[in-house]
Amino acid sequence: MNTFYLIARIVSLFGKDGHIKIKSFSDISDRFFNINYVFVDFWGEKKKFFIEDVKQLNDAFALKFKYFGDERSSQLLIGKDVYVDKSDSSKLQENEFFVHDLIGSRVIRDNEEIGVIKDFTSLPANDVLVIENKKNKEILLPFVLEFIEYFDPEKKMLVLKKDAGYYDED
Repeated sequence: MNTFYLIARIVSLFGKDGHIKIKSFSDISDRFFNINYVFVDFWGEKKKFFIEDVKQLNDAFALKFKYFGDERSSQLLIGKDVYVDKSDSSKLQENEFFVHDLIGSRVIRDNEEIGVIKDFTSLPANDVLVIENKKNKEILLPFVLEFIEYFDPEKKMLVLKKDAGYYDED
């Protein structure tokens, strides 16, 4: 059974020749230049897509997949998540995290569960965790290493320090 790691999301078309713009979730900037294929998720099933071309943009990348040579065919890919399999994943350095490990993790502070990480987004100032609390409200938490006590990807648990920049109004 393959294990897949989320590395990007397809956000738009780029040009008229089939290139698509992706939002990378990876801090490994040259990753897309060193792989031949990725997997794109279609309703829970991962399909292999061979990469023909990679362009580095200011804040993103543009990829062109084999057999996707125009806007019409590439339009189907917008909004889809992009994965690599475990054998193509990079080794993490200290204080680095895979987004797929964070998503679905419980967030704990002061031995109390705040909620579950539902999404991860990159903003100009810093990355942000989107946490859904027990009342189904979203909490936005800056993803700053100084806020993190530790993260256990096996247990899907992120433990925050007491002064983690999160204050519940309820």
